Amino acid sequence: MTVSTQARPDQVPVLIIGAGPVGLGLAADLGSRGVPCTIIEQGDGTIYHPRANTVNSRTMEFCRRWGIAQEVRESGAPPDFPQDIVYATGFTGPEFARIARPTHGGHRPLPTTPERPQRCNQIWFDPILRKLVSRFPIVTQRYGCRFESFEMLEDGVIATVRDVATDTVEKISARYVVDCSGGHSGIGKKLGVKQEGSPVLSYHLNIFLKIKEMWTHHDKGKAAFYFLIDKNGAYGSVIEIDGRELWRLGVHGEAYKEQPSEEQLNAVIKRALGDDIPYEVISARRWICRDLVANQFQAPPIFLAGDCVHQHAPSGGFGMNTGMGDAVDLGWKLAGALAGWGGPGLLNSYQAERRPVAQRNVGEATDNVTRSTDPALIALIEDMTPEGEAARKTIGAEIVGTRSKTFISDGIALGYRYESSIVIPDGTPAPRDSVMDYVQTSRPGSRAPHAWVSEGKSTLDLFGRSFVLMRTGSDAPDPATLVKAAKARGVPLDVVSTTDPEIARLYERPLVLVRPDGHVAWRGAAIPDNPLALIDAIRGAV
Repeated sequence: MTVSTQARPDQVPVLIIGAGPVGLGLAADLGSRGVPCTIIEQGDGTIYHPRANTVNSRTMEFCRRWGIAQEVRESGAPPDFPQDIVYATGFTGPEFARIARPTHGGHRPLPTTPERPQRCNQIWFDPILRKLVSRFPIVTQRYGCRFESFEMLEDGVIATVRDVATDTVEKISARYVVDCSGGHSGIGKKLGVKQEGSPVLSYHLNIFLKIKEMWTHHDKGKAAFYFLIDKNGAYGSVIEIDGRELWRLGVHGEAYKEQPSEEQLNAVIKRALGDDIPYEVISARRWICRDLVANQFQAPPIFLAGDCVHQHAPSGGFGMNTGMGDAVDLGWKLAGALAGWGGPGLLNSYQAERRPVAQRNVGEATDNVTRSTDPALIALIEDMTPEGEAARKTIGAEIVGTRSKTFISDGIALGYRYESSIVIPDGTPAPRDSVMDYVQTSRPGSRAPHAWVSEGKSTLDLFGRSFVLMRTGSDAPDPATLVKAAKARGVPLDVVSTTDPEIARLYERPLVLVRPDGHVAWRGAAIPDNPLALIDAIRGAV
């Protein structure tokens, strides 16, 4: 790669490639921190086919931080729409399993978070993020602008882009580049990034349908998901999109390596819906289910996020949410590096923190879709006999017992933790790893606990702009020396003192230092003898 030392006064601090939810989330996070950036997208921003549906609790907490949580809640299914998961042999056949999700959807907070998981498809989620980003004058959005190549410089990157409408080529100079352009990005390949895992787990076809009040045409009632299994095995799923008339039918198999004809498409729909449910096809899209995690997430000054570095099976809804975690982890670190207080270890911690999370989530998603049921029982599932009834009862119990974690995954959403050079361990053991269950802890690296500070205000609402030192209890030590050390290094630090016994219990130590992304950097019973060393460690200067 050609290296130049030429100064570029017109340099963009951050160039983001790709305006999907991850790119827009990063632009929003940077904009909220006062960091100018440019985001480019070769399309016009329109979502023509439903993709990601699940906005988990952690992503909803980010949306709360950005002031759009209420809009997200109101843009998906109605708050009273059931979030149940139904398993049946078909819409005219028997139901044999149902997984209830009382903690999903709606507005009522949960004990561990002020924000419930929501079902808000990208059809609405992306425009909400785009509108949010447009509120920041320092963020430039350029649609119809295609990234083509890059040149690495000593002080940044020169990107070559093409205006799709005019076919004109220009160059953009950037201090940092973040690739959020998805699984087909060429940047990673040029950097030598390798994708580890299975490039093909299975072939799929998603069909976007309009069916007004579909629940009036069968006896299963309203549900978020209907999974259909007959004597030949699982053959389809029908997923609620808006809780009114939009649905997505998903099927899989070798037949979907190629785009089906209209006749084949209608045969697929008829098999799933039967003859009595009227429908209108809006669109159909083939896709490949993968199990991939990149071996590297960064080659500074270039960083990769979202599907560029991890591609999941959709089971569990981890994909977009993992990417949003990438964006928020990277946002405050880029801001610190550009402001000058971030040391070289700050940006280098991005891969160390996010890659293990991606490996865990991708592995869990793959486990969800590769789990199988006894073929001998499946062969009896449609039989209206005592043997068939017994088989359905056994299969249903197995599904509820083993697959509930696919749809109830608070441990995945909120329980991930960071072990990196900018997190100061305190020697306590790591909490038990769980997919479904989440127990709040202030152990360094973990998401700081939620508790109510006042009516409608969570401790999480205190975090996001700066480091925050939580002083809990009436005897918490004076933080003056730590505040002075932070000021000496230019590190933004606020102090919050509280004597609330519930907050003190959850935060476990009288002093808990929380990072701008809401994860705990350090905790202790006293200010260290060398507070400058602590500040240097958490800003990546050690």
